[in-house]
Amino acid sequence: MLRRRLLSLLAFALVASPARAAGPAKGGEGAKGAQELKISPVALPVVVEGVVVNYVFVEARLQLGALANLAKLQSMEPFFRDALVRAGHRTPFTRPDDYLSVDEKRLTATLLAEARRLGGKDVVSASVASQTPLRRTGVPQPPKA
Repeated sequence: MLRRRLLSLLAFALVASPARAAGPAKGGEGAKGAQELKISPVALPVVVEGVVVNYVFVEARLQLGALANLAKLQSMEPFFRDALVRAGHRTPFTRPDDYLSVDEKRLTATLLAEARRLGGKDVVSASVASQTPLRRTGVPQPPKA
């Protein structure tokens, strides 16, 4: 009876292990054995002529190398968010043609640079998972090109 309970507990532990829950990243280059770290949404300002006209909540992801210490980097997630917020306030990621989203290219480049500075060479790439503007109406229209 005790042996059967131990075997079922062991089977459950293997199925619900954290390594299995993290899993590999889907698609992309080097997906074999790669890991992914989700960055919780952060509010980034949209600034036009020195005035904040909107905020965009951005959720990002960091792709990590196969040998990266996922637990260590997950514990550093607040530092990644802090670096992104500081960079977004220092030089806003405002797009000249749209005040409802941020410049993904600049944001991912900045996030990757900051993440590598904080987390080391284990951070392979960065991407934006979603963008949600705080306000959709009442935002000034960008100038026509």
